[in-house]
Amino acid sequence: MRSALVLAAALAAASAWADGDAQRGRLAYEARCGGCHSVDADRIGPRHAGIVGRRAGSVPGFAYSDALRSSGLVWDAALLDRWLANPEALVPGQRMGYRLADAQERADIIAYLATLGSGRH
Repeated sequence: MRSALVLAAALAAASAWADGDAQRGRLAYEARCGGCHSVDADRIGPRHAGIVGRRAGSVPGFAYSDALRSSGLVWDAALLDRWLANPEALVPGQRMGYRLADAQERADIIAYLATLGSGRH
């Protein structure tokens, strides 16, 4: 029963990412993430260009928490969704103190982040 619930939740989440809109995501990123993050430069948080497919805690020169640096995660849509919804639940001891409750906004931001190649620095 538990595995069926997990599978149903995963399928619902996958559907939400598929419905993400990168244009809306760019605007939501600027409004929700831009206070601490940038696409091209490290700020309070690390830069996000090339985040999809990148190992968590691996931007050279950025001072990550030990928890995130040693998490072993590689960012994909599913993990980014879980991270944005509740970073502390995904990686206890991390330092991001922000949650994004709205599933559609998360999907839109993830769709936008997926458009950012790693060549942008």
